[in-house]
Amino acid sequence: MTVRSPTDSTPAAGIDSASSSISPMTNPSPFVTLISSDGFEFHVRRSAACVSGTIRRMLNTRSNFSESVTGVCHLENLNAMVLEKVVEYFYYNEKHKDSRDVPDMEIPSELCLELLMAAEYLDT
Repeated sequence: MTVRSPTDSTPAAGIDSASSSISPMTNPSPFVTLISSDGFEFHVRRSAACVSGTIRRMLNTRSNFSESVTGVCHLENLNAMVLEKVVEYFYYNEKHKDSRDVPDMEIPSELCLELLMAAEYLDT
């Protein structure tokens, strides 16, 4: 996972900075960019991000969502702190999906309610 702050000036994947137009992705990248409400960008493996039904539908090439073309998902309901933990869960889930004895994932108590709302929103 790569995280980029809102002050970093390099464009996100699929965005042409010269014209601010969306360039089509003929062969989807193995990575997608998830952008939090406060502008932080998380570059995540597509397979991990698609644990979320919402993100999977956004990235479906048969959908009419711009995210399916750009590989960039703007998640306006999630701030960076919550999205970081969500991304951590995506990788945790992918790592342990075939395990029988799965260790507990550390979740700070102050994020519990926001993570429950994020799970509902992301259909995770």
